[in-house]
Amino acid sequence: MLLFFKDPTMPFFDQNQFTETKSLLTPDTILQSRYRILRHLGNGGMGAVYEAVDLRLGHTVALKQTLTSDEELWKQFEREARLMARLNHPVLPCVSDYFTEGNRAFFVMQFIEGNDLARILEQQPGPLPRNLVVAWADQLLDALIYLHSRDRQIIHRDIKPHNLKISSEGRIVLLDFGLAKSQPKNSNDGDSCPSVVGYTPRYAPLEQIQDLGTSPRSDIYALGATLYHLLTGIKPPDALSRAAALISEKPNPLKPANEINSAVGLELAAILSKAMAQNPDERYASAVEFREALRRVGRVDGRGIEYLVCKTPVDSSFVETGETTVVRRAPMSAARRPGTHAITALFIILITAFGVFCRYYPWKLPPIAVQESARQNSAAANPKWQMKNAK
Repeated sequence: MLLFFKDPTMPFFDQNQFTETKSLLTPDTILQSRYRILRHLGNGGMGAVYEAVDLRLGHTVALKQTLTSDEELWKQFEREARLMARLNHPVLPCVSDYFTEGNRAFFVMQFIEGNDLARILEQQPGPLPRNLVVAWADQLLDALIYLHSRDRQIIHRDIKPHNLKISSEGRIVLLDFGLAKSQPKNSNDGDSCPSVVGYTPRYAPLEQIQDLGTSPRSDIYALGATLYHLLTGIKPPDALSRAAALISEKPNPLKPANEINSAVGLELAAILSKAMAQNPDERYASAVEFREALRRVGRVDGRGIEYLVCKTPVDSSFVETGETTVVRRAPMSAARRPGTHAITALFIILITAFGVFCRYYPWKLPPIAVQESARQNSAAANPKWQMKNAK
């Protein structure tokens, strides 16, 4: 589901642009005289996904359809298909075809039988086994190393339980590259591909929510937030809520994972906290470093995964993705945007300083009110005064 909002500083998407959502493909629809639709699986951030049969080759495929008439989103949809077609990793699905038909765009990719982790969490509330989650994390970090180390590194920018699927063989797969961004390893080269600006609140880092630019460390935050959810059974608080707590001098709403689930352990909880640091410079510098930290707390092979998958049969009914992704047009290209880490760090420093300033400097109170406030504070700290006045 998409949530569109008006921003006075930039163009916005009109919900009326998405007229195609009212006419999703029906079963037995045939596209390109080749792909027969079996069922609608659900909606992602950029389109609808179907299970289909390739009549030419006789095997099952997943078919993704764009749900917008917006020209820029069409271009992004095609970029997603081209980007995924160049990838070759066991954790990533393969894309085999792209076409347009009837004023609609589609691409065809590998069909992964199984449930996504959001669905599994709904069916089995509570934390998932620690060793199992660490094993999945190891596989996902191997995929992030592959994506981030390419000549044109790829930042996924939407890692969350809804975009992680467990196959019938127990293999984890990272889906939905609708928000992905491709850029040179040295992002200062000014050659970043255009991309849609969007995020999923509970899993996105502050710099992505504030549209200050993203980097590989943004994926590290999102994966850390996802692992936190899997290990505690609780969605982490969003980065803006954490920033607001910092300003108002309230406790950090992100509790250490081991305080929620003691099975997580202190060391693994510290790893998650580092991955989810508000300042990108305080996170792991790379997926390699994140994986090395996790491997020190242990990992398992895929045999333990099969048991969990067997406990979560695939529901043949409509599967809604559930999470809301906020999407809007970027006001400037990534090449023109200042350094992500520096701006995010400066933002955190400023909101901290502002919170301290507001706490200790009664700048909006008239002199009499200031004196009254000081008298009350002094009285509150003096028990004898309180007893005297109580009489």
